[in-house]
Amino acid sequence: MPVLGVDTELMQYSTVFLLLGSAVALTFALLTLSRLLRPYHPTPEKEMTYECGEDPVGSGWLRFNIRFYVVALVFVLFDVELALVFPIATIFKSLTAGGGTAALVAFAELFFFIGVLFLGLVYIWKKGDLGWVRSFRVPTEQGIRSWEQPKQVGLAPSSAKRIS
Repeated sequence: MPVLGVDTELMQYSTVFLLLGSAVALTFALLTLSRLLRPYHPTPEKEMTYECGEDPVGSGWLRFNIRFYVVALVFVLFDVELALVFPIATIFKSLTAGGGTAALVAFAELFFFIGVLFLGLVYIWKKGDLGWVRSFRVPTEQGIRSWEQPKQVGLAPSSAKRIS
């Protein structure tokens, strides 16, 4: 293999640099051109936040329940599972034609992967993280997540309101 000089090595990257430079220049040119050609007539109605055709009510800074994020993460987890299982399922028939050992290894790895995901699902199910409505429960010995009743701060016992 011949030894390349510094000039030759830089020439190999010139197409990459040319592509990156042209991408940046084209992006800048198109954004500038669209800013020059578009009509710009702002009104208070046009600058109002769009919320599915409804007028916005209240502040945009709301506290979302953490359960939204937990459900979203579980969905992403199983979505990634599908993205990893589908390619193996598409080539599984060709793996069996080569003697079967490659197919057996792929099946064992896939079974292990799905088994770990299933154990994770059982774990979060038992913990109660998939339940949408939670009640205040007394701590138990089974390991299920539980919370104590919140204490009423600053109220006399006779004037405390019941949480339903």
